[in-house]
Amino acid sequence: MLITLLRVRLRPYARTVALLLLLQLVQILAALALPTLGAALIDDGVVKGEADSVRRTGAVMLAVALVQVCCSLAAALLASRTAMALGRDVRSAVFRRVLDFAAHDVGRFGTPSLLTRTVNDVQQVQMLVVSAFGVVVPAPLMCVGSLVLALRQDVPLSLCLVALVVVLAAVFGVLLSRMSPWYALMQTRLDGLGRVLREQITGVRVVRAFVQDTRERERFGELNSELNGISLRVGRQIATMFPVVLLVLNVFGVAVVWFGAGRIGSGAMQVGALSAFLGYLSLILMSVVMVTFVFLSVPRARVSAGRIQEVLGTAPSVPPPVSGARPDTGTGLELSAAEFRYPDAQEPVLRDIDLTVRPGEQVAILGSTGSGKTTLLNLVLRQFDVTAGAVRVGGADVREWDTEVLFRTVGFVPQRSQLFSGTIASNLRFGNPAATDEELWRALETVQARDFVERLPDGLGAPVAQGGTNLSGGQRQRLAIARTLLRRPRIYLFDDCFSALDYATDAALRAALAPELAGATVVTIAQRVAAVRHADRIVVLDEGRIVGHGTHDALLRDCPAYQEIARSQLSPPTRPVQPAGPSPVHRFSAEEAADALAEQP
Repeated sequence: MLITLLRVRLRPYARTVALLLLLQLVQILAALALPTLGAALIDDGVVKGEADSVRRTGAVMLAVALVQVCCSLAAALLASRTAMALGRDVRSAVFRRVLDFAAHDVGRFGTPSLLTRTVNDVQQVQMLVVSAFGVVVPAPLMCVGSLVLALRQDVPLSLCLVALVVVLAAVFGVLLSRMSPWYALMQTRLDGLGRVLREQITGVRVVRAFVQDTRERERFGELNSELNGISLRVGRQIATMFPVVLLVLNVFGVAVVWFGAGRIGSGAMQVGALSAFLGYLSLILMSVVMVTFVFLSVPRARVSAGRIQEVLGTAPSVPPPVSGARPDTGTGLELSAAEFRYPDAQEPVLRDIDLTVRPGEQVAILGSTGSGKTTLLNLVLRQFDVTAGAVRVGGADVREWDTEVLFRTVGFVPQRSQLFSGTIASNLRFGNPAATDEELWRALETVQARDFVERLPDGLGAPVAQGGTNLSGGQRQRLAIARTLLRRPRIYLFDDCFSALDYATDAALRAALAPELAGATVVTIAQRVAAVRHADRIVVLDEGRIVGHGTHDALLRDCPAYQEIARSQLSPPTRPVQPAGPSPVHRFSAEEAADALAEQP
């Protein structure tokens, strides 16, 4: 996974990588030349007393060292720039893929996991790339080059360096194979810890309201302790690596000096050759130490790359349109024999849905909890695709619409209003970036929010916390409605977005909305019968089926499900006090329900 990710994402930077490798090659050749030049300086200059040879060789060594430094600095700069660009590209790719996900796809990974993959996992890969360009690429070349040049100096003594490389490779292989599974487990536990922490922070009011502070602390503490245990185990393995590597290096260093001294004593090699050998050993030592640090991050980066590839390789459950249709006329909405079943569900949530909403018509959808009201709107928005039948907007199947055009055509206001950190104005302009202040105030006046915004110290510039937590539920809902109004879509979908409003504000807002929605296709989901009784048509959903549709009066007369909902929302009329004993249950007639509803605003 790691190699695949790097190969694909580094392809646009092939020229930069090629230049980087060239600079590193020059740097390595310069580094390898220095011990050989040092040997020549000793054998041909110092031992023989040739001052001119010492000066010439010293000058060459200085020039080679300067070339090495310049190439090293340039390579480090290119490596950093390439790694940063790689991280930027991968983050953008993950972010774009998540934006393409439907709600089911996001739920499959989980929000905390997607956040970790987008930020932390990408950072792990990015850090590895910086290290790899700076160390992992040059280090093998440095080791091989040192061995080749050492063979030119003395073949028997070179066997010590060959054995050193083989032993170190075996040590790294064993340690890395043991560490990789633990890094994978660590990332999984980190996701779980992030999920619990997010739940506790966002649900802190509920935790305190139910006096569950102790329980949540214990829950977090268990996960934190488990993560700590895994981290300690990985840390112990890392701590083991350094002493083992240093022990191997020191043993072979002593062996080189021991056997080298013996060969010098026997006249088989010169002092300069041993000096060169020690230089090559130092190069190998330096390479191994740097590679050790890098290889510590390889297991984690490999796991992170796999998690990133898992997101990038997941095709959205709602595929993009093939034709990318852009209908220009008609804003009607039609569901024809529509059926939807969640993945792995035994029964469909919606079945046999036949519904047509014409331009200029306002249709309300009413039903008990879990009847499929919100799912129906999600089919129009292509959060899901129907498993049977079709959903058409403007006469074209939504699966053929260009996604961007569809979202511009359909304005959606959810029940749980989502506001973003910023200001009142920035949240409203999320719907229309070009909206003027005058248009913002007009939209606020329509949704009955102008008064409370004017009372804020900075008006339109008043700060909004993340999620709008510094505003009440009703204020958030009204701002969300105003944001959608500024878009001027041709179809409006209101998903019970008036639920947090009192009756008076609800009635005033709906009255002000009427002229704004004239000519548009409007579908409203509501829980209160009083809120939908003035709709052109009311559709009643029950267990995923349409069990009634018509006007308020017609449904009160002919639809048992609608009558039951209406009765459940009414208080019984005042009656004489009953004698002691069990109170008789009063059952409303359709006429009583109609009379009581007529009294509500």
